Amino acid sequence: MSPHVAIVTDSTAYLAPEPLTRHGISVVPLTVVIGDEAFEEGTEISAPAVAHALQRRHPVTTSRPSPAEFSAVYEAVAASGADAIVSLHLSADMSGTYDAALIAAKESPVPVRVVDTGVVAMALGFTVLAAALAAESGADPDEVVAAAEKRAADTSAYFYVDTLDYLRRGGRIGAAQALFGSALAVKPLLRLADGRIELLEKVRTASKAITRLEEIVVSQAGTRRVALAVHHLAAADRAALLAERLRERVPGLEDLVVSEVGAVIGAHAGPGLLGVVISPY
Repeated sequence: MSPHVAIVTDSTAYLAPEPLTRHGISVVPLTVVIGDEAFEEGTEISAPAVAHALQRRHPVTTSRPSPAEFSAVYEAVAASGADAIVSLHLSADMSGTYDAALIAAKESPVPVRVVDTGVVAMALGFTVLAAALAAESGADPDEVVAAAEKRAADTSAYFYVDTLDYLRRGGRIGAAQALFGSALAVKPLLRLADGRIELLEKVRTASKAITRLEEIVVSQAGTRRVALAVHHLAAADRAALLAERLRERVPGLEDLVVSEVGAVIGAHAGPGLLGVVISPY
């Protein structure tokens, strides 16, 4: 008999409540700190509240969950009947969340496989759903991890930000920081690659950058069966327009999610973020 494998992730997967409930996925929240007040992502603070704080130049930082928070979730999942856990998290290059999960896994009452997916937002969300479907089909932990790792490797993410200032402050732009120097007036297109945010192209205006983002997504999706996620922060009109264009132009589109990113990613990307995740089936 195959073991019952439970799925755990963190709040940066940005999955809606319905699929979380349907697949029995547990979520460990990251924390957003505004000034000297700490809030759990997903339950105690919204992305618009973070956008407002950033626009008013309040100090905004984020922090990983503690190992104790992971331990509590692992113990609860084990108590509910799981024989094993696959714990899937955002890129270890972006957060210490993966490390905290590894520490907690050593004390778990059931075996835990902790996976650095190398992705974030709905790139992580689609990866988590692939793992959940594999677990529900009776896959063992190794097979569940393999399904997740394949989905993560096949998934890509591209995004536009109005300014690199927020990414610079949080130390999240890697090599792009040196490339841009003080040229913050340039509108950058970035991508997620090998767990890091990298500069893809430099565009002079916001409208040209968003048009280019659309072209990249259409080209990368091709005619494959894909799920897309259009993310934004304080840019709902832009996101809706881009989503409508992609519905018309991506022939293999099977699922499209349009959502505002959560507070953690919002804190680092800033208002005006517009991103697209491409995840082939």
